[in-house]
Amino acid sequence: MSTDNTNNLGEGFTDSNEPNLKFLTASSIIGDKVSNAEGEKLGHIKDIMLNIRSGKIEYYVIDFGGFLGIGEKYFAIPANKLEIDPDERDFRFNEKRETLEKAPGFDKHHWPETNEHKVAYTTDVWSFWGDD
Repeated sequence: MSTDNTNNLGEGFTDSNEPNLKFLTASSIIGDKVSNAEGEKLGHIKDIMLNIRSGKIEYYVIDFGGFLGIGEKYFAIPANKLEIDPDERDFRFNEKRETLEKAPGFDKHHWPETNEHKVAYTTDVWSFWGDD
């Protein structure tokens, strides 16, 4: 993660001499690593989707799979499923790699409708992850 700090620690976390980090900018999160509890790298955050009615983060878009961008798929992960892991300096997604492989995803060149939050894709996503 990168913050607006000038110490440039690489992923936006401050060193122990600075006050506790309380907020992150959206631009600092894009590109951050996502891993699971087993320490497996699952992908990176590609975008953040905001609910314009509530003003809250609805879901994160993460990439997964492929090699050098070929065969890569994107996944919408509900915001409450990702946690910040300050010790590892990444986001933690407490699901197994196999679970993500079975999740509904989309091609990076063909995003689902983003202006209608309850269309088929997002309904499938919320059903898959157990959110309403």
